[in-house]
Amino acid sequence: MERESKMKDRQSSPQSQIAGVDVQDIDTQPDSHEIAARPGHRIRELGKAKTVIQAVAFLGIFLLLLVAVSYMVRTNGAVKDRFSGFYAEKNHTLDIVMIGSSPVFPYYAAPKLWGETGIAMYPLSSNVQRPAAMKYLVEEAEKTQSPALYIFEMRMFTMEDAGLSDNMAYTRGVTDNMKYSWQRIRTIRALVPEEDEEGRLSYYLDIMKYHTNWKMLALPSEWANIAYHKASPLKGFEFKDEVGPQPMPDCGKAAGECAIPAEQEACLRDLLAFLQKSGKDALFIVSPYGESLEDQQMFNYMEGIVTSFGYGFLNMNDYYEEIGIVFEEDFADYGSHTNAVGAEKCTDFLREYLQQHYTFPDKRGNEAYRSWDASYELWKNEMETARETICGRIARGEYAEEMAEE
Repeated sequence: MERESKMKDRQSSPQSQIAGVDVQDIDTQPDSHEIAARPGHRIRELGKAKTVIQAVAFLGIFLLLLVAVSYMVRTNGAVKDRFSGFYAEKNHTLDIVMIGSSPVFPYYAAPKLWGETGIAMYPLSSNVQRPAAMKYLVEEAEKTQSPALYIFEMRMFTMEDAGLSDNMAYTRGVTDNMKYSWQRIRTIRALVPEEDEEGRLSYYLDIMKYHTNWKMLALPSEWANIAYHKASPLKGFEFKDEVGPQPMPDCGKAAGECAIPAEQEACLRDLLAFLQKSGKDALFIVSPYGESLEDQQMFNYMEGIVTSFGYGFLNMNDYYEEIGIVFEEDFADYGSHTNAVGAEKCTDFLREYLQQHYTFPDKRGNEAYRSWDASYELWKNEMETARETICGRIARGEYAEEMAEE
């Protein structure tokens, strides 16, 4: 009886044992391994993974196409070709990067400098380039190049930034010609005020501005810009064969100082501090043009600031005779920008200055620079044509129409 009672207790007890194992110790719910082992569950999980992969792939392809189309529909022209050409240069091959406004690309013939010295120089410049962009262009250049020297053209520092920022085409000349990157976003945030009526979004996604330029997709030249990586045959140099005579200014070498706009001085000091902290060597230049006495005195003021940071300053308006510049013949647009003959003279003067004050290795004959050899040959051929055209126009008294300052 006692034995039967114990057996009944075991059968009714929650601690009953089956094959020596307590029933409570048995997990009656299937574990994750069991669930994963079920065919239906595995199929559903594989389906989810496939959907995620397809979504990611679709998004990636969409973004790649969006970027490519954005590059292609950007307005074509010399500035776009110049920036795209910069990105096409082989990494870490440039000796000098020149930054500034339009007194850069028609003044200094990079192919000529290369052919005569073996120095590789490229202009990262745009029309009416705001000085506030310079620091960010240095950072952009440093992503793919490590030049021994940066050259900054200083004419735009004489102008108030308000007059430049009112026309945002001058800002877009920089931001809309940069590759998409975090650095481009930083540049936009520095140059475009938050309250700008167009809104920063149209700068971040510039296809919003250029979406009507679908005709660009029909141009073979723009298909070469699908990756914004199209070689510049003349290494960013731009030939001008017009003639616009201007009397030689009489204020070169004039003494005295005149303060530059406060915001431009702050920008200059910020740039100098940045260069100093980054350990970058730099030369600040002023290209010859039909300057005023006030301009000359502002350049004197800039020189004091630049040299106080230990950098060189070269105002070519102090050296008209040494350059051999003839204002009645060597300018394309009445003292604002040189034509090809004036550019040849300015390039020669800059070359002599660089050779006297800096040391650069002669890279001619280096296999990595074959495109530069071809560029020099192209420049020589086009220079002869431009020289003949300019001489003919001078002889006929055929002068260019006057144009706005850039």
